[in-house]
Amino acid sequence: MRKRAAALCGAAVVVAGSLTAVPAGASTSPTSPTAAAAPAAPTAPVAWKDCGTADHPTLQCGSVRVPLDHEDPAGQQITLALSRVPHTAKTFQGPLLVNPGGPGGSGLTLAAFVASALPAPVAAQYDVIGFDPRGVGASTPAVDCAPDHFAPVRPDSVPATPALEEAGIARVRSYAAACAKKYAPVLPFLDTVSAATDLDTVRRALGAPKINYFGYSYGTYLGAVYAKLFPERVRRLVLDSIVDPGGVWYDDNLRQDLAFDDRHRAFMAWVARYDTTYRLGTDPGRVEARWYTMRAALAERPAGGEVGASELEDTFIPGGYYNGYWPRLAQAFAAYVNDKETGPLVAAYRDLGAVDSSGTNGYSVYASVQCRDAAWPRDWRRWHADTWAVYRKAPFMAWNNAWYNAPCAFWPTAARTPVSLANDALPPALLFQATDDAATPYEGGVTVHHLLAGSRLVVEQGGGNHGITLSGNACLDDHLSAYLGDGTVPPAAAGAADAVCRKAPDPEPPGTKAAAPAARAGAARGAALHALVGFRR
Repeated sequence: MRKRAAALCGAAVVVAGSLTAVPAGASTSPTSPTAAAAPAAPTAPVAWKDCGTADHPTLQCGSVRVPLDHEDPAGQQITLALSRVPHTAKTFQGPLLVNPGGPGGSGLTLAAFVASALPAPVAAQYDVIGFDPRGVGASTPAVDCAPDHFAPVRPDSVPATPALEEAGIARVRSYAAACAKKYAPVLPFLDTVSAATDLDTVRRALGAPKINYFGYSYGTYLGAVYAKLFPERVRRLVLDSIVDPGGVWYDDNLRQDLAFDDRHRAFMAWVARYDTTYRLGTDPGRVEARWYTMRAALAERPAGGEVGASELEDTFIPGGYYNGYWPRLAQAFAAYVNDKETGPLVAAYRDLGAVDSSGTNGYSVYASVQCRDAAWPRDWRRWHADTWAVYRKAPFMAWNNAWYNAPCAFWPTAARTPVSLANDALPPALLFQATDDAATPYEGGVTVHHLLAGSRLVVEQGGGNHGITLSGNACLDDHLSAYLGDGTVPPAAAGAADAVCRKAPDPEPPGTKAAAPAARAGAARGAALHALVGFRR
């Protein structure tokens, strides 16, 4: 999780809810997926305070207290930070909770983005609610296991020697141990079921009989789990770029490796198409070979003493999430290869790949939730065999992704049993999925469509971005607006997709030609959204 969006409302929220220490002997929830069985404790209403900015003047901030352990609702409490853009229309459709994904993503700023990106008559009918899930950002306690874990220059992600692999194992084992040392009482309660149950506490604090929910990426899994636990509390449900629940989380990450390699090759083909700009060749295979030659050179001599092979991967992985980054990445690539200039590459790393303090917090929650949510292999030989097998087919991200998730091989808490998302008790949900999404491949959207009875799946044919609504595709946004406006969904179709939209155009290099105003506005929204949704799901 690499989050670059600054959290709004932090100061107001911290005042509203103080940090509560967690005793070392705190109980742990059982591994049953239904942690919401205990009677709920009374919930105080949210005390909203103005925290508007020049860009979002109507934004408000607040907080809500939730049990650390929902099976002990009168026990230890923690604080969740909330944000709100209040409704202004006479027609009020209730709260719309929004989540950018992660796990570990802050949603405070996303509320303001969604409220401004939706058509004004639709947004005006909702209180758009952002939130920092437990452990994240302005919520307390916020976890940060090892702030220097991603400090450059890291060892080459590809363990070409036994010594490199042993060093990698020691590094991720140390990370898991640091989390255990700092947050042992909290880790058993950092999981998707607990976070989903928090949302029902938020619902009660808002005084709402039901919620509307809009989640991107991991936020689709969080929303689907909430809908499973509390189906009677769901009014409308929007899931964009959908996690495959059948692979949480080890198998999903292996599938990501293959999909990201395909997406990286699509980027290489795009660079080749604009050879007159980037001068890296017209053959995509040759362009790709030059990228790997650059990688090998950086492994020997990091750019600016900062961007080695692993950091290069960190910098280019965001291009697999959002093609709006392609022109900048191509320019940095070309400057290094053609002109031996390292400055553009270092700058791109700092903006897209480097992990700041919000990112180290986000990654701590990412690891904590994914390692707790489901079982991971505990025998490193399985990781070794599986990752080398994938690497031989798809080298771009295989080992980088393996090390990113490898603390789960040594995680100190036991795994839960994943929740079955099969659900026939919901109103029609609206699902969005791009066919070439690398972070959450297309098959996951089809799977969840089948699991949620009565749902509708809108597909962006040929699209490869992760997070596709409110990002410049008018066809997708029309479906979203109709659904949030009055509940309209596309007619059910016989195939996997109930509606199909053409993909938004790929970007063009700067100076190629002037884009139409609508395209410029869409690109601006896309950039704003992907700064909030971030990377690593």
